[in-house]
Amino acid sequence: MDHAADAHRSDLMTITRFVLNEQSKYPESRGDFTILLNHIVLGCKLVLLNSLDLLGRLMFRQCILVSEEDEEATFVEPSKRGSGQLNVFSFIWIFGIYMVKVNHEPTLDDVLQPGKHMLAAGYCMYGSSCTLVLSTGGGVNGFTLDPSLGEFILTHPDIKIPKKGKIYSVNEGNAKNWDGPTANLSLINCDGMNVAHRGSTMWMFREK
Repeated sequence: MDHAADAHRSDLMTITRFVLNEQSKYPESRGDFTILLNHIVLGCKLVLLNSLDLLGRLMFRQCILVSEEDEEATFVEPSKRGSGQLNVFSFIWIFGIYMVKVNHEPTLDDVLQPGKHMLAAGYCMYGSSCTLVLSTGGGVNGFTLDPSLGEFILTHPDIKIPKKGKIYSVNEGNAKNWDGPTANLSLINCDGMNVAHRGSTMWMFREK
C-alpha cells in the first residue's frame, strides 16, 4: 500500500468538502442549499454512467424546473417536492439556481429573475475527463472527476477570464441581425486573433 499517496489523497479538496466549507461561513444555514448542490453533483455522475432513470428518483428540493428542451416550465406539485417522485428524463448540463419568493407558489417570474439574483450557476462537461465548474457567488471553481475515487476534486481554483484571449468565437451567420455596437465590437475583437466557432458556448469559454 502506498501510504504516501493515501496521505496526499486525504488532503484533496472534494466538491462535497468544498461546499460544506462554504456552508460553514453561514451559521444560519439549514443545509437545504448544500443538499441541492450535492444532488446536482450526483446527477453529473449519474449522467456519466448513463443512469438517467436513477437521476429521476433523486430527492431534489426544487419546485419549478425549466429546460431549453421543453417549451413550458415544469411545476412540481407541493406533495412531490423533495419526495423523489418526479421523473426526470433529461439532465441540463448548464444549470442555474434561483430562490423562490417566500410564502407563495412558484411562478414563471421566479425563473425569469435577473442573473444578479442567482444563488449558484455552473456546468458539467463530458469528454476525455468530466469537469464540473461551479460558482455560488464567491468566485468560480473547477472540479474534475477522479474515476478511482468517484469524487470531483478541486483542480481549477478561482478561475478568471483573461482580459484578452487568443481565439475569436462568434456565429457570423447571424451578423445581419446584429445591432451597430455589437457589429463594431465584433470587428475590434477579431483583430490578430484566431477565428473559431464550435457552436458550443461552454467550449468557447474554455478555449479562451
